[in-house]
Amino acid sequence: MSEMAEAIRELIDTKGFSEDSVRQTIENAIKAAYKRTFGTADNCIVQFADDMSDVTVYSRKTIVDGVYDPVIEMELEEARELSSECEEGDEIDIQVDPKTFDRTAVSTGKQAAHQGLNESFKDNLFNEYKDKIGEIIIGYYQREHNGTIYVDLGKVEGVLPAKFQSPRERYEKNDRIKALIKDIRRTNSGLQLVLSRADPDFVRSIVELEVPEIYDRTVEIFKISREAGYRTKIAVYSNKEDVDPVGACVGLKGVRIQNVIRELEGEKIDVLRYDPEPTQFIKNALSPAAVTNVILLDEDKKTALAVVPEDQFSLAIGKQGQNVRLANRLCDWNIDVKTEEQAAAMDLSEISAARKTAASLFGGAGSDDYEEVATVSDLPGIDAHAAEILKAAGYDDIEKFVAAYDDGSIKDVEGLSEEEIEAVNKIIRANVEFVEEGAEDAQSGATEPDGEEYFCPECGAKITLDMTQCPKCGTEFEFAEDEE
Repeated sequence: MSEMAEAIRELIDTKGFSEDSVRQTIENAIKAAYKRTFGTADNCIVQFADDMSDVTVYSRKTIVDGVYDPVIEMELEEARELSSECEEGDEIDIQVDPKTFDRTAVSTGKQAAHQGLNESFKDNLFNEYKDKIGEIIIGYYQREHNGTIYVDLGKVEGVLPAKFQSPRERYEKNDRIKALIKDIRRTNSGLQLVLSRADPDFVRSIVELEVPEIYDRTVEIFKISREAGYRTKIAVYSNKEDVDPVGACVGLKGVRIQNVIRELEGEKIDVLRYDPEPTQFIKNALSPAAVTNVILLDEDKKTALAVVPEDQFSLAIGKQGQNVRLANRLCDWNIDVKTEEQAAAMDLSEISAARKTAASLFGGAGSDDYEEVATVSDLPGIDAHAAEILKAAGYDDIEKFVAAYDDGSIKDVEGLSEEEIEAVNKIIRANVEFVEEGAEDAQSGATEPDGEEYFCPECGAKITLDMTQCPKCGTEFEFAEDEE
C-alpha cells in the first residue's frame, strides 16, 4: 500500500472520517492548488485509484483551430499527436503532474486540505454528540479560568460554567468529573460540550443509574426541585401496587440514595411519594416536617395554607425558607406555612372565603344556589378511568360508594387497585360534607320565637340559639347573653 493510502487509512481509523469525506477533502485541496497555478479549476479532473493508493490529476481542454486560452484550449494538430481520432470541438484530458505546481499553490492546497479536514471532523463530532444532550458524561479536570472549569472529555473539550456548578464542589487537576451534557457549541478550535452539575436532570440521571426500578419504568419520577449544593426534593410514584416507590429509591439501609448523595458531595435529598390529591402531595412535599392540615385557599391561583405544630415550624420553612420554596416548585402551589396557634388566630372571614372558593367547585356550596354533588364522576380531580369502572359496577353514587367502602365490599370491584379506590375515598372525604337527616330537619324546621334567623359566620348555614357547633362545617361558637 502506498504512503497516500496509509495516510488516508489512518485518518479514517483514528479520526473517524468517512472515506468519501477524505476523498472530497483531497480533491478540493488539489483543485485549490491547480487554481492557484492556472487561474481556474473548472477544467481540473481528479481521479482516485479504487484502493485509494494513488490519485491522478488531468487538465480537460477543448480542441480548437486557433488557441485563445491555452489553459482550457488545445490546437487540433497538437491534439492529433496524442490521438489521431481527435476532431475540432472534442475534449481531451491531459495528465498534469502536481509536482509542477509552484510552492505557493502547494501551500494553498495544504491549507484547503487542513480546513476541510477540520470542518469534517467538527461535523462528525457534532453528529456524534447532538443526540447525547441530556445524558451523563465523564471527564477529567484540566484547568479553571474566570470561574469556568475546562474538562478533558477525550475527543472534545467540556466547559462547566460557574452557574452550572454546585457550591459544595472543589476540584484539582485530573479529578474525575461526572456531568450532564447541557448544550453543544462550535468554536474555531473545534467543538465544546457545555456541562452542568446543578441541573435537576443531572440528579434524575444519577438516580436512574442507581435505581433499576426507575430505569425499567416500574417507578417513575414525577418531578424534581433542586437548589444545587443544598437540598433536592424528588417526587416519585409506582406503576405497580406491590412496589414502594420511596423504598425502591432509598434502597436497603439507604444504600442507593447514599450513592446519589455521595455523588452530589453530601447534598441533602428528600425522596417523597407523589399524590394526585394536592393536599396530601403538599403534606408530603414539606417533609421532613410533619404537617397537621392543608387548606386549599384558591385552586385557580394555586394558593394553600399548611398548618404545622409549633415545634415543626422552622423545619417546614427550612433554612432561609429553602424547604417551603422547594415544596412550592415541586407541587406548583404557593404554600403559606402557619403554626396551629397562628392558624387559629387568623380572621374567620378569610378562612370562610377560602372555603367558599373551594366549595364553588361543587356548584356553590354554602350559597343559596348550592347543588349537591351526588355522583363520583362529578367530583373534581377524580380519575376518569376509575369513575367509569365504578359507574359500571353500580357505585357511581357517592353514598353507595362510601357504604361499600366502609363494609369492605368495594374491594370486589374488578379493574381497580386498592390504591385507586383509596384515592377516590380521599377525594370524597376531603370535599363532600355528610349531614345526618335529623340534623337537617332540625336545621330547616327550627325557628326562633322572635322570628330572627341566625347563620354560621363560617359557612353561612342556618343555625339556632341552642346550638354550640355548626352542623355543616363543625365551627364552634357561643351566643352572648343580652344584658338586662
